[in-house]
Amino acid sequence: MRKTLVLSRKNQKWLGVFLLSLSVSWGVMQLNFSQIQGWSIKSVYGQNLRPEQAAEIIYQRLPELPKENDYYSAETGEINPNHTLMGRFIRYHKDFKRRSPQHPLDWKVTIADYLGVNQSIRESNYPGSTLTSNPLTKDIEVMRQLSRRQRQQLVDLLVEIYNPQPQTTTNQGVPNETEGTSSPESTSETPGLSRPGDAQLLTP
Repeated sequence: MRKTLVLSRKNQKWLGVFLLSLSVSWGVMQLNFSQIQGWSIKSVYGQNLRPEQAAEIIYQRLPELPKENDYYSAETGEINPNHTLMGRFIRYHKDFKRRSPQHPLDWKVTIADYLGVNQSIRESNYPGSTLTSNPLTKDIEVMRQLSRRQRQQLVDLLVEIYNPQPQTTTNQGVPNETEGTSSPESTSETPGLSRPGDAQLLTP
């Protein structure tokens, strides 16, 4: 009887562990569902979101933005539909220019690169090495065709995705020179980013 009681307690322990793991798994499933619905994007992803994942969210929220995903992979020789304009834009911003994804001013400076009013973009400094042809020229053309409203919407959404803290200034227009100099956290985190007044160059 005593041996049977010990085994029964062990079974109860393992049953409890199983139920706990099942509960955690269900919680993860619910969390993934909320991601699909677009709830609490910034609290779920934050800084760890990959550019391709962020690009997918952008196209879900802003479906009018061009994907430009008809380029051929140099490895497979087939079209890589996951190599999108927004994915390249984010990777250029984060990986190549090392700019912060949390502040709207930094995103606007990157847009200014595409508009040709800030730093010039070189093919060797642009994410396209895995494709048979570098998409830089066409990407610049497409980005320049976006309206000011579309560019602002894009910046607002990127900040929402990557910044876990609520932003209160992302709905404002293009910052003036005073606003550019009042954002020390942007320049302090990423040395050598924008200079005062760079954000004014966003709208040619």
